[in-house]
Amino acid sequence: MMFNSAGSPLIIQGDQSILLDLHDPRAEDARKDIASFAELEKSPEHIHTYRLTPLSLWNAAAAGYSSETVLKVLDSYSRYPMPSGLDTKIGEIMDRYGTITLRESEEDAGGDRKLLILQVHDPYIYKIIENTKSVEKLLLPRREDDGASFYLHPMQRGNIKQELIQLGYPVDDLIPLKEGEPLEIGKLEQTVSGGEFHVRDYQLQAADSFVGNMEGGTGYGTVVLPCGGGKTIVGIEVMSRLKTQTLILAPNVSAVHQWKRELLDKTNLSEDDIGEYSGQRKEIRKVTIATYQILVWRPDIDGDFPHFDLVTRSSWGLIIYDEVHLLPAPIFRVTAEIQAVRRLGLTATLVREDGKEKEVFSLVGPKRFDVPWKDLESRGWISEAICKEIRVELPDKDQLKYATADKRKKYRIASENERKYDILDYLIHHHPQDQILIIGQYLEQLEEVRKRIDAPIITGKTPNSRRDELYQDFRDGKIRVLIVSKVANFAIDLPDASVAVQISGSFGSRQEEAQRLGRILRPKEQSAYFYSIISRYTVEEEFGMNRQKFLAEQGYSYLLEVWDA
Repeated sequence: MMFNSAGSPLIIQGDQSILLDLHDPRAEDARKDIASFAELEKSPEHIHTYRLTPLSLWNAAAAGYSSETVLKVLDSYSRYPMPSGLDTKIGEIMDRYGTITLRESEEDAGGDRKLLILQVHDPYIYKIIENTKSVEKLLLPRREDDGASFYLHPMQRGNIKQELIQLGYPVDDLIPLKEGEPLEIGKLEQTVSGGEFHVRDYQLQAADSFVGNMEGGTGYGTVVLPCGGGKTIVGIEVMSRLKTQTLILAPNVSAVHQWKRELLDKTNLSEDDIGEYSGQRKEIRKVTIATYQILVWRPDIDGDFPHFDLVTRSSWGLIIYDEVHLLPAPIFRVTAEIQAVRRLGLTATLVREDGKEKEVFSLVGPKRFDVPWKDLESRGWISEAICKEIRVELPDKDQLKYATADKRKKYRIASENERKYDILDYLIHHHPQDQILIIGQYLEQLEEVRKRIDAPIITGKTPNSRRDELYQDFRDGKIRVLIVSKVANFAIDLPDASVAVQISGSFGSRQEEAQRLGRILRPKEQSAYFYSIISRYTVEEEFGMNRQKFLAEQGYSYLLEVWDA
């Protein structure tokens, strides 16, 4: 391999980390190309750090990348010779995807179901499985005819995937999925609201990647699109192709209502076809939209989840997990039970703050489609966004209190810095024609903002009917400034918002930062502005940098401004 210099932005290291020099002329091209198989870890001003992880490489393998392709990309951007042995490491990790497969056998499992065959294509891995108690207990006696596979009862299909991925061995499930009860779902060329309805090319590609050829190995997985990129439209496209009764799981009641509006506006489904299953209503219809909260509700901490059977009560042919990165941990249990059903995850980011990305991979499915945010921006499908971090010092009276507090209290003191209010006033007056979202973490802080600017507020205590009313007034332009707590982070369509001001956030939550920016990315004529107000010289700076990691991976950079108090 020849030594490269200018135009070689990557420094690839033996620990599988990758340094990206942002000042190199090919840095942006390299970022786009490695994003398919590497995860961003750090994103300071000059050098970004990525890492090749098993999950990032397995997602790439599931998307059709080979280890040779990954190595070719790395080599084309590498400033120095590739570390010795890295090609072997990448090959070993990526080759694990497809080494263990699931197929249906001809043997009867009872109840008109067939036993499954766990086929292991590597003798070494076969021995590991055979001698791992947590895995071995899920398996039936091994087949006598080949010594390379095990029988498996269908009810253990999800459990075996969970156990094996924790061992570092993903399962490629090649069993055809059931069809479910038929339902004639069609898209409208003219929406009920009066506009033309066209599915964009990348949305069609996303649906193609999920539906596939309808044979084994297709019909499950996750589609990753930016906020404002039309994930709901991908869901509608998939539903119109599969034409089957569908269960949609969404993060909150506002998202349930949004799904229902979109389905009624853009498909031939009627009010009678669509049911809402939430804390307010318990309707089960041909298309049922439920909240995650109702599924994980139980009367006491040691009790059963009485609504789990919604997932198995009807003959669903498709389950859609909206904002799949928010899937509550208990739902993984019931998701493990429904591996015979087509499962579509929709999200703007696969990042989970609880570290359960492997569960999403194994039980919902690998990433099937992803498109860089900046690509959609360049084509006008989402707005150009200008991100600014404004730093302001703590008042003198709070500095001693901050210095003597523990880390959690330090964060709250920094987040509720009263000097942020002056910056907020300035920004509101600086954008007199824009519709502005003010987003925060702490209710006392948001209440103080409400008193200062006399704007409506939405928190967790706001009734759902009132939330829907305020969201609609904001969409209609009756409200110019809306204050929202973290309840508005996810699955809320506010297309006319062009400015978001984040006055406090959830520690280092990368998914939250992405979702909050997403509130203002719906396409519009002017640029969108995302302001994050941070207390200078505090732990809030550290957490703010962590929150920005995911967006840095998408090509966004934050302009830094220090506010002179």
